[in-house]
Amino acid sequence: ILYRQIKVFYLTYFIFAHIIIETIFSIMRVAMNRIYNFSAGPAQLPLEVLKEAQEEMLDYRGTGMSVMEMSHRGKDFGKIIAEAEAELRSLADIPKEYKVLFLQGGGNTQFAMVPMNLMKNREADYILTGVWAKKAAKEAGIFGKVNILASSEDKTFSYIPDCSDLPVSSRADYVYICENNTIYGTKFHALPDTKGKPLVADMSSCFLSEPFDVKKYGLLFAGAQKNIGPAGTVVVIAREDLIREDALPGTPTMLKYSVHAKENSMFNTPPCYGIYICGKVFKWIRSRGGLAAMKQVNEEKAKILYEYLDASRLFTPTVAKRDRSLMNVPFVTGSEQLDAQFVAEAKEEGLLNLKGHRTVGGMRASIYNAMPKEGVEKLVRFMEKFEKEHGKQRDV
Repeated sequence: ILYRQIKVFYLTYFIFAHIIIETIFSIMRVAMNRIYNFSAGPAQLPLEVLKEAQEEMLDYRGTGMSVMEMSHRGKDFGKIIAEAEAELRSLADIPKEYKVLFLQGGGNTQFAMVPMNLMKNREADYILTGVWAKKAAKEAGIFGKVNILASSEDKTFSYIPDCSDLPVSSRADYVYICENNTIYGTKFHALPDTKGKPLVADMSSCFLSEPFDVKKYGLLFAGAQKNIGPAGTVVVIAREDLIREDALPGTPTMLKYSVHAKENSMFNTPPCYGIYICGKVFKWIRSRGGLAAMKQVNEEKAKILYEYLDASRLFTPTVAKRDRSLMNVPFVTGSEQLDAQFVAEAKEEGLLNLKGHRTVGGMRASIYNAMPKEGVEKLVRFMEKFEKEHGKQRDV
């Protein structure tokens, strides 16, 4: 009997040890295969969130199916979307008089939905600080008169224009901005004075990266693929008095905020899996201390990169210091050939998607919430090495 007990004990111990070792090696394999993804979007997601989603992929909490397979009308998904909204409201301190919508179509669809739903007088004011603001203004021009209050296009959108005393139109239904410009790496650190008009903001690339006062906006939206989740989901936060039945004539049912608000984002089949991941990211942010903690970490990451760039003789940042983004950092060497070589060699080091947008050239490092400090430090170490090897090439 004693022999059998000893045998069972050692067999159990062996199996348990084997499981532990396999788990450790599995985690190590994942860590070894993971790269630092500096893409502007779809961007890197928190590894903890991905692991949790992996564990629930085939069987979500005993349901016997994946979230991708479950009915959006069922109680399981109903709980997922309700929890996601509750987490977001808590994180951003969203007042009761604001609706939270989880929609499809990304920012480009919002470029049309905003004027279709808000442009009652067929007039709106836009501030142009990049490609996405220009696209939004062009789309709004289909539905009414667009006034350009200010623009930084004269210097390739490398700065934020003075918005302290804008010629806001008395007939304008809203003032529109892109708060953080993904391509050009600029950020509104002070919101424009809209002189009482509702402020509409595209916050796609800075959403939940730092605290913000929802009450200062009439409506804001954010594509998930940069800071909060996978591509295909957009979050809209809108003041209830702006969500009205009288959308412009001809507005499709699917593009009416009032329709989605009445149905709590469930008018049609929503982007279920995207909402599920967003909910996990919201919880991840809360677990790390919330938006104030996010801002602190993001400032630390950005400081590491900007301080190196400011001291470098090879690399040059392209944005006015006072308007720099914490999320997107563009820089150049001054040589297209050297830029291309840098991007190629960085890829070999596991530093991916550093090629800048075609309108700016050079490089761009997007360092969203999920980018760990270690990733930025590794990038700077590689840049130092590259500068030592190729610095003279630029001097010539």
